Amino acid sequence: MMSRQNSLRDRSVKSKIDLESLDTFCRMSAVGKAMLGPGLHYSQFEKKTVVLGKGQAVSGAYVVIKGRLRVFTLSPDGNEATLYWIAPSETCVLALNCIFNDLLYPAWVEAEAATIIAVIPGPLYRVLFENEAAIRNVTVQALSTLVFRLMGELERIHSSKLEQRLANFLLLHAASDGSVRMTQQEIASHLGTSREVVARVFRQFVAKKYVVTQRGAVVISQPARLTSLVRKDFPEEKQIRKANKNNRG
Repeated sequence: MMSRQNSLRDRSVKSKIDLESLDTFCRMSAVGKAMLGPGLHYSQFEKKTVVLGKGQAVSGAYVVIKGRLRVFTLSPDGNEATLYWIAPSETCVLALNCIFNDLLYPAWVEAEAATIIAVIPGPLYRVLFENEAAIRNVTVQALSTLVFRLMGELERIHSSKLEQRLANFLLLHAASDGSVRMTQQEIASHLGTSREVVARVFRQFVAKKYVVTQRGAVVISQPARLTSLVRKDFPEEKQIRKANKNNRG
């Protein structure tokens, strides 16, 4: 399933305890837990490591123990576009679809940070799905989470300008000090556009003193103005909408 993987089967006892402490696996029957133990193995990935590539065979389901995975696709011109993230205790519904329907993986996955995952072999996961309500619940939850995330992203893409999408992205990913520790290329990859396009918008934000750009990071100076941009409440935008309304009248 995974490329460049480092097995933690012998070295990651703590990770095994972490998985079995998750609510989903706590609710499994004693028989299910006994089946899960021998088949389970762990893999770790450094930041920006490719975990799974498009067209690869998927050997099992994986649950994020630590870190975060990014699932993305590529546009015809080669730009990356993030589909969704997989956070700790979550699994990937695209991988589940592959193991249930014998399909190749339809996207790419990379570790957004140093990440540890637990891998449950496909045949074992299918048996657990048939016999364990907890596994059926986590499967349905993964599906519903994916649907909501994809719908939210589609809505943002079709209803928002790039300036609004970028402002929203910065607000969602900023640390408590207002910094977003990503390069402009990384941000462009998440938004599905080019670095040049994102750089042009950043120049506008800097000129208006909404943000300060640094090497490998962006610091938000005026979060309220970015929030207003997301909500289309900028005074200049109100004036434009008012002028357009008067022209139509």
